[in-house]
Parts: sequence; C-alpha cells; structure tokens
Amino acid sequence: MHKHILVAVDLTHREDAAKLVAEAGRLAKFENANLHLVTVLPDYGMSFVGSFFQDGTLKAATAAAHDSLRALADDVLTDHGQVQCIVEIGSVYEKTLKAAKLSNADLIVVGAHKPDLADRVMGPNAARIARHANVSVQVVRF
Repeated sequence: MHKHILVAVDLTHREDAAKLVAEAGRLAKFENANLHLVTVLPDYGMSFVGSFFQDGTLKAATAAAHDSLRALADDVLTDHGQVQCIVEIGSVYEKTLKAAKLSNADLIVVGAHKPDLADRVMGPNAARIARHANVSVQVVRF
C-alpha cells in the first residue's frame, strides 16, 4: 500500500495531464495516500538562450506553472482533499526524482504516449524516470 504518490505532469498537454491526474487521484483515494503533483520547467537561465529573456521571466513562468498545476488539481480532483503542487526547474527526469525523494513518494505515476521510433532512439522521460527511480513507477498510456 502506498502512502505518498507523486504524479509527473506535463502542462503542455492539458487533456492528457487531466487523464493522468484523474487516474493517480483514483489510486490515491483507493489507497488513502497523499497526492503530490510535480511539473518541471526547462532551465534556460544559464544558457545563451537565457540571455534573450528579461530578468524575472523564469520566476513568472514558475508562478504561472504553479497556478496551472493548482487549477488542474482543483478541476480534476474535486473530492480528493489536499494535494501538494510542486514546480521544479531543470531536467524532467532528474527533478521528478528529486521531488519524489523530497515528498517521500513510494510510487511515481507518469504518462506516456504509445512509443514511436523517436522514443526508441532517444528514450522518453517516462523511461528514464522508471529506470532511475528507487521506488515503483506506474506508467499510464494515452
């Protein structure tokens, strides 16, 4: 039985994110587990690309991502209770694993589309999370 479930949410695909959060919410409710949602923004601040953005852009993007994650939780998990929303900046799989550790997650739920050739060559974030996680990972296919 799981006590803390972490869901890795990609906010750029709202419909898939809603399905993923709903499935994780159903599981968390069934197991009476705490639910944590994490989304990861790319870190462009130290790169050449980052020099083209105004100061504070990443901070504003982080706040907007947190608001979007909270809105998603409120829309999808209407009867779940408290849900922790986490926004990280950096590599998706590394920051998801960091969030899992910090939230004491004993299950990570990730979404994945049916694999295509690009996934087999490059490896999706879901596969990296599953490969490197110290806890169980449930992959929800869309």
